[in-house]
Amino acid sequence: MNWLMVVVGAAVGAPLRYLVDRAVQARHGGVFPWGTVVVNVAACTVLGFLTGAAAATTVPPALQHLVGPGLCATLSTYSTFSFETLRLAETGAKPSAAANVVVSVVAGLAAAFLGGMAGQALLR
Repeated sequence: MNWLMVVVGAAVGAPLRYLVDRAVQARHGGVFPWGTVVVNVAACTVLGFLTGAAAATTVPPALQHLVGPGLCATLSTYSTFSFETLRLAETGAKPSAAANVVVSVVAGLAAAFLGGMAGQALLR
């Protein structure tokens, strides 16, 4: 049953990642990969919330599998983040490449932390 929840979450997360990435990038344009930053930070927030919720109360394993390794794992994309960062550096946009790393890591960690705190606070 858990594997099915992962599949269902992934079936939602992967197309959602693509659609959100394209929508954000179309609005902002430029060389900086804002779409990837947005989907990665969103996934960190949701996964942090799930972790906080699981610490505060009992979260059914099926829901954990649906949201964690299903939705969040396919919504976020480390490979695209890495590719885009290398592409920026190789094309001479080294400051943008460095900014992508810093923004992505700091925002992702902050989002996971804040999501976790929100999950604990709301479900106590």
